[in-house]
Amino acid sequence: MAGAKETNVPFSRESLEQLLKRRFFYAPSFEIYGGVAGLFDFGPPGCAFQNNIIDAWRKHFILEEDMLEVEATMLTPYEVFKTSGHVDRFSDWMCKDLKSGEIFRADHLVEEVLESRLKGDKLARGENIKDEEEDDENKKKRKKKVKEIKHVKLDDKVVEEYENVLAQIDGYSGPELGELITKFEITNPGTGGKLEPPVEFNLMFDTAIGPSGNLKAYLRPETAQGQFLNFSKLLEFNNDKMPFASASIGKSFRNEIAPRAGLLRVREFLMAEIEHFVDPEDKSHAKFDAVKDLKLKFLPKGVQESGSNELIEKTIGEAVGSGMVDNETLGYFIARIYLFLTKIGTDPSRLRFRQHMSNEMAHYASDCWDAELETSYGWIECVGCADRSAYDLSVHAARTGEKLVVRQPLAEPRVVEKFEIEIAKKKFGPRFRKDAGVVEKWLVSRTQCELEDLGKELKKDGKINVQIKGIEGNIELDSDLISIEKVKRTEHIREYIPNVIEPSFGIGRILYSIFEHQFWARGDDAERGVLSLPPIVAPTKVLLVPLSNSVELQPIVKKVSNVLRKEKIPFKVDDSSASIGKRYARNDELGTPFGITIDFESVKDESVTLRERDSTKQVRGSVKDVIDAIKEITYSEVSWDEGTSKLEVFES
Repeated sequence: MAGAKETNVPFSRESLEQLLKRRFFYAPSFEIYGGVAGLFDFGPPGCAFQNNIIDAWRKHFILEEDMLEVEATMLTPYEVFKTSGHVDRFSDWMCKDLKSGEIFRADHLVEEVLESRLKGDKLARGENIKDEEEDDENKKKRKKKVKEIKHVKLDDKVVEEYENVLAQIDGYSGPELGELITKFEITNPGTGGKLEPPVEFNLMFDTAIGPSGNLKAYLRPETAQGQFLNFSKLLEFNNDKMPFASASIGKSFRNEIAPRAGLLRVREFLMAEIEHFVDPEDKSHAKFDAVKDLKLKFLPKGVQESGSNELIEKTIGEAVGSGMVDNETLGYFIARIYLFLTKIGTDPSRLRFRQHMSNEMAHYASDCWDAELETSYGWIECVGCADRSAYDLSVHAARTGEKLVVRQPLAEPRVVEKFEIEIAKKKFGPRFRKDAGVVEKWLVSRTQCELEDLGKELKKDGKINVQIKGIEGNIELDSDLISIEKVKRTEHIREYIPNVIEPSFGIGRILYSIFEHQFWARGDDAERGVLSLPPIVAPTKVLLVPLSNSVELQPIVKKVSNVLRKEKIPFKVDDSSASIGKRYARNDELGTPFGITIDFESVKDESVTLRERDSTKQVRGSVKDVIDAIKEITYSEVSWDEGTSKLEVFES
């Protein structure tokens, strides 16, 4: 926009949250019934802001990268998530107060208690700490936790140990968190009650499909699986060309243990996810050169595992070249994520990319970086960018027997070695009778790694024992029934399961982080809040302000309204009796970037005044030139000076 924000008022989370609720950007769901933690409703400006972010996301990724958008159902059968690993692994660790029954998420509890003790140490040493501004409700919730903040000086070794733990807090397993709780004598911060050891809690909402309830299902915790299951259709739609990407935008659900921090941790949320399918033998990217010189801030796993949070700044080209980021395609999307987030309003100085540590990596990922945004709640993961390898397509292919593969003609035939299973069908049928088909399907759907292991067992013991779903007891297969050998074959067609690079966006977290990054108070007045939302994502682009209610001004108001409506520029008319300054101030809170003032000069020559929100600079010109300037700045992303070059500076 037109310039720096002039303010002498420090950021206040309490003021921001009051503004967001008062202007109905969002509010707790079912509020008149007492509300439900982790569920929120969006009001008119919140809906518009979120929809504008999604529209910008579609253009930045789907249109610019020629992606294939799909929309899959939110209801997913049990078998799908059992196969993907979510039933067994999609969990957080919780611990319960033995007396009160109060439940805590274990990693958050350890983090909060150690941070509060470190604050107490700083207070004891006479250091200043930044107080968190909170609304009354949050203050009540935190009051019992604040009991931990005592002016107690800690030993330097203890401080170092606490800081080392906090640097790796995302990487601890449940048992390790239990050891930390015991070691540091962590109890219920409110009551001092002893806590049970952490136990796993699966975060998926379970349900049933159909009146009988026999088909167990879940509300999806991510949109990815629908894209994987439709891979073959997408590949065919793309004329069998590789690489390619699909994308999906939709609601996901996670039954959070203890939702907190407003929109940052909720039970129902909007996700935008990309699955970029790539040849595992070639993870280069055709457009990598366009972003290779972009300088970013990284927090690699090695730094975290050493107990440090010191950022490394280098270009994405250097990060990929050094092997810190695994491959070009992963690096390309990290760069594109940065460009998107900064375009829609995040502060680049408060954006970093943190690599998952080895013990933190998701079960499917070979490398993963989170785009984290700094807020008053700390560093918040808003986008994950993972190399999921071939995990998802492999497990779904093995479970269903469907070949989720790419078939690529080879310029020259090649000889390959692979494990193959041979079944003695004359003996196989009589041995297993009605189960023969099930056993055979299980055998032929094994991966190369599984066949290698089964072959070793068969060679060593002369038989293998397996359990197959749908058949009771163990199935014994001896060398008279099957053989597993590594054989050489000449291939004219290369058949492979693609790897997947997945950028996954939590829209609600991004939305709230932008609020914090762009909220400020004008001058010395804490009551004059401003949301400096970029025009491209602002809920309303223009406030139309007639200087008075005089009937003389109405024809011009109507004319300008009609032009704005025809140009599809969202606007509001404020013809209330409040002063023009008050009317602008109300819309500064809503993030409206432009104001058009219609006065009595407008009646004479149909000229109007254009006001810019952040600097309050004003220019004047014809209705056409003013609206052209608004379109250029908003949709072509030109600067204020460039967009208003045809207009005259106006001094009120």
